Formats: sequence, C-alpha cells, structure tokens
Amino acid sequence: GILAGGSSTIMAFTRLTNRLPARQRIRLQQLYCLSARNFGSTSTEFKKTPLHDFHCELGATMVPFAGWSMPVKYTRGINNEHLHTRSKASLFDVSHMLQLKIHGKDRIRFIEQLVVGDIAALEVNRGTLTLITNEKGGIIDDAIVTNTSDGYLYVVCNAGCADKDVAHLKKHMQIFQDEHPGSDISMEELHESALIALQGPMMAEALTEGVRGDLSKLKFMSSNIMTVHGIPECRVTRCGYTGEDGVEISVPSDRAVELSKKLLASTSPNQDVVQPAGLGARDSLRLEAGLCLYGNDIDETTTPIEASLSWCIGKQRHDTGRFLGSDHILKQLTEGNKPSKRRVGIVATSGAPARGQIQLFQVMMLEVLLCAMLCLAVCCSSSRSFSFVSHVAGGTTVLDKTGEQIGTVTSGCPSLTLKRNIAMAYVTTAFGKANTEVQLQVRNKTIPATVTKMPFVPTKYFT
Repeated sequence: GILAGGSSTIMAFTRLTNRLPARQRIRLQQLYCLSARNFGSTSTEFKKTPLHDFHCELGATMVPFAGWSMPVKYTRGINNEHLHTRSKASLFDVSHMLQLKIHGKDRIRFIEQLVVGDIAALEVNRGTLTLITNEKGGIIDDAIVTNTSDGYLYVVCNAGCADKDVAHLKKHMQIFQDEHPGSDISMEELHESALIALQGPMMAEALTEGVRGDLSKLKFMSSNIMTVHGIPECRVTRCGYTGEDGVEISVPSDRAVELSKKLLASTSPNQDVVQPAGLGARDSLRLEAGLCLYGNDIDETTTPIEASLSWCIGKQRHDTGRFLGSDHILKQLTEGNKPSKRRVGIVATSGAPARGQIQLFQVMMLEVLLCAMLCLAVCCSSSRSFSFVSHVAGGTTVLDKTGEQIGTVTSGCPSLTLKRNIAMAYVTTAFGKANTEVQLQVRNKTIPATVTKMPFVPTKYFT
C-alpha cells in the first residue's frame, strides 16, 4: 500500500513527529498505525518478524511497512546508522522479505518464462538480480534468484509484493503444468526462516569469528549453507541493498535473536563494529548506491529498458526471449524503438532536496492527521480524511533549462556521503545523458541540477 509502502515515507513521518511534544507524538503515531492498517494492510494487525521484540528492547522506533511492524531507526538516529554502515558494519532485519524455494527438475525452465535473467547459465551456488515481468513488459517485482547445489532455486522478493508474487507464480506454475503434463515443479514458502543483513566494509571482520571456512571464497552473489555462531543450516549469500560489502543470512526463525545478539557482540580490535540499523538508513544507503525501490522507481508501468535495467536481461535472453513481455522489452533495445523516458540520476549542490511521490503524499497525509487531531475527530472521520489517496501528486518536477517539464523525480534525499542532494528521476530520453543540465522545481523554486551516472557513491561489492 502507498501509505505503508516506502521507507522514505516513514523517514518523513519520523522527522515531523519527532518535533512534537511527547504526548502528541505518541497519539499521532497511534493514528498513523490506524490509518496504515486501513490502507496498507489487509489485516487488523501488522505482522511481526521474529526480531520484533528484540528491536523494541534496543529502543527502535517501530513503524508500519508493507503490512509489517518494522524498525525505522534506533536511538542513535538515521544519520548515524547510515554513516556507521559506510564506515563499519550494520545489522538490518529484512525478515519481512519473501523467501521461496522452487523445486523440481523443470524449475529453471519454469522460472525463465517469468524473469528476464539467464538462470540456466548460473553456476551452482550463484545468484543474480532479476526482474519478474508481465505480458506488457512492466516490472511486477525485482528478485534475487540463486541456483543452489541442493536441487532448488532460492528466491528472495520484496515484502510489499509478496502476495501478488506468490499468486503470479502459482498461476503460471499451473499453466506450465497444464502445458507440460508430467512436469516436475513445486514451490515452498519459507515461513519459518528469518532474514538478517550484515552490511558494511567491516562485515567480513565481524562475521569471520562465527563461521568455519574462508569468507574470501564467498564472492559477490555467491551463496552457501553454513553454520553461523553455532547455528546450523544458515544460508549465507554475499549481497545486499547498501552498495557495501555484505551478506544476507537466512536463519531458522527461532534462532534469529540469538544470531543477532552474537553479531552485535562481535569482538574486534575496533570496538563498536556492528550496530543495528533500520529502514530509514537502508533507504538512504540504497539511493546512494543507485538501487531501485519497488513502487517508487519501478513498477508494473515501467519496463526494464525505461528503468535503465537492461543489464538484468541475460545475454542468451536477448536472442531467445520467451519470457513474459519479451516482445515489448526486446523491441525497446532496437534502433527506432527506444523508449520515450529513462531512469537517471540527478545531483544538485544547493537548495532543498527533491522528493518522490510518496514523500509528497506523506506531507498531505500528515497535514490531514494533524488537523483531524486538533479537531479531536480523527478516529470517527479517518476514512473520509483519506479519500484523496487515489489522487496522489507526482514527485518533484524536472525541467529543462527553458523551464519545460521533462520528467519527474521518483526518489530523493540528501546524501550524507557526498554532502549534496541526490535523486532518481524518469526524464525524456533526449535529456538522459550524463552531464546534461536540468532544473528541479522544489517548493516553488527552481534549483539547478545535473544528470549523472549511477551509483552516486561507488559500490564496494566483494568480487
């Protein structure tokens, strides 16, 4: 849901509510949870990860996110968490993500009908970022698919897309089985597994003491089953969402807190190596790394080519196609059929930061909540208060040098690493080249900016 769908939204909410007196802040947070339940979740209660109570013990600010109660920040604050991840290592709870196993001898043939990646070419225990597409070439979700040595594909998808992803896979699995009688394919959702991300340049130093074997042999996008701090059957994948070296550890749910405590207590000549971090820092880190947030920067109306994600399409798939929407997508790679818009990076050295549509929606939502609270009538009128949800305005407008609109920002924030404002935007293709001068319309002011290549901050993946 748009209300509980982005950590950038949560950051805006947290910044505003932190300025209020304690009594009003608590009440507004309660109302936020109420409204998010009504519009962002199909249940009356938010789901909790196995680490939920542990987050609370650590002083986390818990907020609704894609139907889950998740930590947006801890006591040190988003900025400190961001900078700590860039300099040392941070522990993120990403257990809300959808984890799947796809079994059977036809698993690769099946999945390649639904994603753009060359899964058949993956070496054993290697994974790839790929895109699940629809018949029109739009992006249903982005996912990591790993070809394991244990006879199944390990798939991780976004939490906000979990229900539709599972429905999509089940639908097309049935179609596949109908078209191929006797085929061998099945899907298993990993409800009893938590997922923990350890990210930062000191990740290996912090993790080494808890694993057997040489982590230097585990390269970027490689995955293995390991015993971690005495906990067997953990799947450790060298990947992440921050641009730093890192791992994601799939661990049995009943031992997730145990593992987290041991990682946070990692000994090192450098004290204070691992600290917890929340969704707020995760969002600003991924933006610096040029990584998309589903629902902001990509969705079912954008194709991989428009999103500047053509590198996700496997070389073999360029020739063979045969995945949903391949006719539309591959056509956009040919001369004369280039898309009208492209996702680009934008940097501004002055002025207020550009924002995507979720942040603008958040401002509108908070204004309504504040007014309603002052009127002491929120609880009885909350449904009417949100009647404008389907009429959300877009993000910051991008202009050319003459003042003509050429695009819209989808994500934006101040970069703590670069000390300047950064953003992602979709612009008319003619303006998509690096170093093109543009303008941003922020708070009725035009701010000079420049189109730039991404990532904004160089990635440090362990290759």
